[in-house]
Amino acid sequence: MFNKFLDPKNGVAFRKIFGTEKNKDILIHFLNDVVKFGNGVRIKDVTFLKTIQDPEIKVYKTSFVDILCKDEKGNCYIVEMQVSYERSFVKRAQYYASKAYISQMNVKGEYHAVKTVIFLAIANHVMFPNKKNFKSDRVILDAKNDDLKDFSFTFLELPKFKKNIDELSNKTEMWFYFFKHAEETSREDLHKLIEQDEIMSRAYEELERYSWNEMKLLEYDQVEKYEGAYIASLEYKYDEGERVGIEKGEKIGIEKGKRIALERIGEKIGREKGEKIGIEQGIKQGIKKAFEIVTKNMLKRGFEVKDIEKATGLSKKQILSIQQEALRE
Repeated sequence: MFNKFLDPKNGVAFRKIFGTEKNKDILIHFLNDVVKFGNGVRIKDVTFLKTIQDPEIKVYKTSFVDILCKDEKGNCYIVEMQVSYERSFVKRAQYYASKAYISQMNVKGEYHAVKTVIFLAIANHVMFPNKKNFKSDRVILDAKNDDLKDFSFTFLELPKFKKNIDELSNKTEMWFYFFKHAEETSREDLHKLIEQDEIMSRAYEELERYSWNEMKLLEYDQVEKYEGAYIASLEYKYDEGERVGIEKGEKIGIEKGKRIALERIGEKIGREKGEKIGIEQGIKQGIKKAFEIVTKNMLKRGFEVKDIEKATGLSKKQILSIQQEALRE
């Protein structure tokens, strides 16, 4: 059975809600609710710009962003929905902001006329694991003043947001809830959101599945399939990396065992016996390490101790010991 509402994190749905002239008032409300502006100034209007930032020289990289616009004062806004984990996303955010900043020179030609660039990212993964806040605002500052303030970065990390609908305390949190739970929002919950902010009604209207035409739904589904395939490929790479890691661990264990044996007892009992003992010790260490890795991964994935015993041949005592060691790491 289909949900009434589609997923706003899907690129097609996201651009439909926030990236069209028809719905630019939704984008304006969203930016005013989420982005931190100096002196409490609010955006009154936006003009959409081309989302492909062409390089000045062919060898340079072309930039593709979800939404690129400027406000009535000329300040530039880049809005990105980042569904899948990307190791270099923070670097890419700074690259996109830099491209938008320097592109203003093509129009004005004077440095003093260059306006502020604000980069806003909604990430469906944790970007800063050492920071507990689900929203972070970052600017470039001098140690003593704010002379370098033309770049601003706001990151919304959806996995860190754990509040239910009755715990929402401001409009920023309402947008977090929207991005995380729109697909499963009930009529009762929708009424609670609309009571606090009518613009939410407009955003949800754009997500109603039955208001989309067949072509747009096909495009939406294709993006969903692509994201699913990409995530599956990441999981495959993880499993493959785990397998290779175990194999390398065993090999390293054997080599290390041989080296230890040769160093400690090789001179006393001869090279031949030393190699034999080293290989035996290496094999034991390698196998032990491999089973420890496998056991830890099975524990992480929720396998019962009795199932791990059957799969690895380890005793319950050994498995519990490995579990304690994993908790200490």
